[in-house]
Amino acid sequence: MRQLTALDAQFLNVETTTTAAHVAGLALLDSADGSVNRAALAELLLDRLHLSPALSLRLVEVPLGLDHPYWAADPDFDIANHLFERELPEPGDDWQLAETVAQLHACRLDRAHPLWEMHLITGLTGGKVAVYTKVHHAAIDGVSGAETLATLLDLTPDGRLTRRGIPPTTTPTTTKPPTGPRPTPLATAPTETEDASDGSMPSPTPTETGHAVSKSNPSSAPATANGSKPSPTPAKTEHAADRSKPSPTPAKTEHAADGSMPSPAPAETKDAGGGPMLSPTPAETEHASGGAMPGSPAPDDDTPGMIRMLAGAAVRGVTHPVRALQSAVRAAEDLDAIPVVAGLPGAKLIAKAARVVSGDGHHRPGLPSLAVPRTPFNGPISARRHLSFGSLSLKDVKNVAKANGISVNDVVMTLCTSALRSWLRERNALPEAPLIVAVPVAVRRAEAKDLVGNQISAMVAPLPTNVADARERLQAVGNAMSQAKRRFARAPATWLSELCSMLPAPVTSLATPAIFRLAGMAFPPINLIISNVPGPQFPLYLCGGRVLSYYPLSVLTDMSGGLNITCFSYDGMLDFGIVACPERVDDVWSLLAHLRTALDELLDDQVDDEFRNGAEADLVTGQPA
Repeated sequence: MRQLTALDAQFLNVETTTTAAHVAGLALLDSADGSVNRAALAELLLDRLHLSPALSLRLVEVPLGLDHPYWAADPDFDIANHLFERELPEPGDDWQLAETVAQLHACRLDRAHPLWEMHLITGLTGGKVAVYTKVHHAAIDGVSGAETLATLLDLTPDGRLTRRGIPPTTTPTTTKPPTGPRPTPLATAPTETEDASDGSMPSPTPTETGHAVSKSNPSSAPATANGSKPSPTPAKTEHAADRSKPSPTPAKTEHAADGSMPSPAPAETKDAGGGPMLSPTPAETEHASGGAMPGSPAPDDDTPGMIRMLAGAAVRGVTHPVRALQSAVRAAEDLDAIPVVAGLPGAKLIAKAARVVSGDGHHRPGLPSLAVPRTPFNGPISARRHLSFGSLSLKDVKNVAKANGISVNDVVMTLCTSALRSWLRERNALPEAPLIVAVPVAVRRAEAKDLVGNQISAMVAPLPTNVADARERLQAVGNAMSQAKRRFARAPATWLSELCSMLPAPVTSLATPAIFRLAGMAFPPINLIISNVPGPQFPLYLCGGRVLSYYPLSVLTDMSGGLNITCFSYDGMLDFGIVACPERVDDVWSLLAHLRTALDELLDDQVDDEFRNGAEADLVTGQPA
């Protein structure tokens, strides 16, 4: 049993009839001759669920909402409450898949059960299947979400059998490389980001990533917008030649500070500080944070009693003023880096004075203006969702980064900047000032790796959408992100948690929806959230089927705006998942086309033809590869 933190509880409080606070991922898989089916997924989940605490714990509410809820093992766990299947009608194309997943993504999770769902979607073209998984953000962040996912993934098609001591089948489950449009990625939406400089991500460990009030039954999901479909070809999905290569044994990988995914098998990794760290083994993760085997009764003392919860609420209520004052002082130290308040007169002086009072003598680099311009993205959102997904070559992005001496993450942010600029210009809505973007960053420490919940913060930085020249825009993004990273590295990454801790739990739960709604209308703190999560650069398998692509999908709120872009690097490609409110973004597919155009522009302008990824030459020059 463990109580939710103020930050965890905030993801519950933000949910309304128009906001669902879960993170998700859409994985496209080779069906492996039908081996990826509901029965196989159910067997896999029940066999490994005890390795992922977030998947077996349910919420226990404190009476009258006097304190933050608790996590406790679910004594009545039933896989039927979490695993669903549906079939797309013919032709089963990307449009239909996107509309179906958008309906599922708009539904909130049922708080009577552990806060996650998995949906198997069949009927796709090319014999593929899709698996859409969503987990409440109160339960996971990018790191813990990656760790949760890794318990379900294998390095070989027969991994699920060898783990259970069953001899592999004599006939390979699938040996031919998948053909046709590239399918979806794996993990749960990682919300946290900061990429490894090479764009690679440590091996998976079940999120960012993956969020709950009314039961999200697949057959009763809310309908998406009925507007006409946009013209761009959906997703321009590309399958790089390297995705058909045999799966190498994962070598040592770098653990990025952003929620990178650890590998499914215990392998040596490096944490952000460069020290050796072993991926958790089943023995290390089993029953972490009070997790219980699914279906097993909870221990007598696992579920907190009413008297115990009320006593705890009383104690925390009495001591809250002291803790709130401490949180206010700590948050004030970064007042000049917090959106909205950073623009108030005297914010820098107050921040400097607070650091003097707290004894923090470290110099903190200044930040550019964080004034948020008005865009169509910002304002109250509806309950409907539209989404699009597609992929770009990671090799092309690395070539651009190498040619310009910047990081892969900076190139990804530049592509997003250029795509947003083009989309806004088409609608005569491009502001003169740069957009302000929040970039989630994982701050989970090694000693907290098994805790359910969030260990995240955020960098806030300007995107130079007001710079017309592509080369100048690339350099401006690199400079802006470097400045934001330097400031983030010098300051405690706790301001987000401190802000969530300043009000008492009963007040926060009641006031949060109104505060978010008002902020979205009057003074939005950011224009949108963009995440770039590094992933493994080798194939992974689920129930014997090869994961072809993984498109992360994240959260929309009134405060953060009606558009979210998340990118996940996997097996030689960058998989983009874009979630939008149709009342704020009328054409979500065209953003993907602009991303492709932005990369072509950088390749044509700055990279010699010999560096271009041959697998995609036909898309750029019109000639066969």
